[in-house]
Amino acid sequence: MRIVSGQFKGRVIDAPKSNDTRPTADRARETLFNILAHADWAPRLNGARAMDVFAGSGALGFEAISRGAASCVFVETAFPAQKAIMANAKTLGLEAATRLIRKSATQISPNKGEPFDVIFLDPPYHKGLIKPTVLRLIEKGYVGAETAIIAETANDESLDAEELTCTLEGEKEVGAAKFWFLRLA
Repeated sequence: MRIVSGQFKGRVIDAPKSNDTRPTADRARETLFNILAHADWAPRLNGARAMDVFAGSGALGFEAISRGAASCVFVETAFPAQKAIMANAKTLGLEAATRLIRKSATQISPNKGEPFDVIFLDPPYHKGLIKPTVLRLIEKGYVGAETAIIAETANDESLDAEELTCTLEGEKEVGAAKFWFLRLA
């Protein structure tokens, strides 16, 4: 797996040695970040505070940093994935720009800082984890009025933005994945 574009374009990142992780494919990441670069509603990545929830290898967060985000907080419970995230941060020289939260996204503690600019959610498909995670992130202060939430599901899954107290800015199917672009209502 490689960083698709930006400062670290072409750099290889490790994926966890586990069957529990399904990394977002390079092509899907490229499509996602092209949308973020050109959509009117999308946050500017330059200088952004990003959060990668259900981070796995951290590919979405590292891609965001490569494209100009100032920092990324990774949320991951699986030890092999935590190990991969830390190794990738070290390999890319990004230890100071990254932080790892070793808790379940649905059990995350209150945010002590400003809301994030962009939050990536890439939970296991067909597990119903988006709704409780988004509601928890809103409740705990991670989501503000300007936060863009990008949720990835299988392309056969549906999402009700109103249940999440969000508005749907758009959606895009890419292979087996579907990206949902949300903002707080």
